[in-house]
Amino acid sequence: MSAKIRKIVTIVEETRTEMGRAVSPPTRRAAAVAVIENPFAGTYVDDLSDLIAMGEELGGLLAARAVAALGIEGPAAQSYGKAALVGENGELEHAAALLHPKMGAPVRAVLGKGAALIPSSKRRGGLGAELDIPLGHKDAAFVRSHFDGMQVSIADAPRANEIVVAVAVTDSGRPLPRVGGLKADEIKGEDGLR
Repeated sequence: MSAKIRKIVTIVEETRTEMGRAVSPPTRRAAAVAVIENPFAGTYVDDLSDLIAMGEELGGLLAARAVAALGIEGPAAQSYGKAALVGENGELEHAAALLHPKMGAPVRAVLGKGAALIPSSKRRGGLGAELDIPLGHKDAAFVRSHFDGMQVSIADAPRANEIVVAVAVTDSGRPLPRVGGLKADEIKGEDGLR
């Protein structure tokens, strides 16, 4: 079953100054967000394989949209994250089915790598509810400068029978990072940690 997409929204955030200091080059992050019909809204089912397949389909689509919005090639992306917001007639397990079993591989394919786990969040909410997309370096989870998040909301979603699904990518870490730890230029990117 293919995802029934009502709309796709792409958001780009560019930070040029922080606390009165220039951020050069600016830090940029983008989220591609799909509003889809929840085929299992209002019904308990044991087999969530349709949502798992939709997660795989949406992973590649949304990652490609987010990378394109930044105007970079996939391998130039530094951080990534994913999230889902289920409307009131759905359950958190619907979000988990979309995000976990198969979404990661197509996201990594678009980015050309991704040794680290893709941070994720899931929640339930109504129209305009905020969704926090956690972010982490795509190849090394211990890069503190890339511990971040992006908040998105869609004014008319999710409706009770919908799910909002998001993939976010960045071209950098946080603006003016200074809490130490492993630096992005020091990573090996082999074990997903360092």
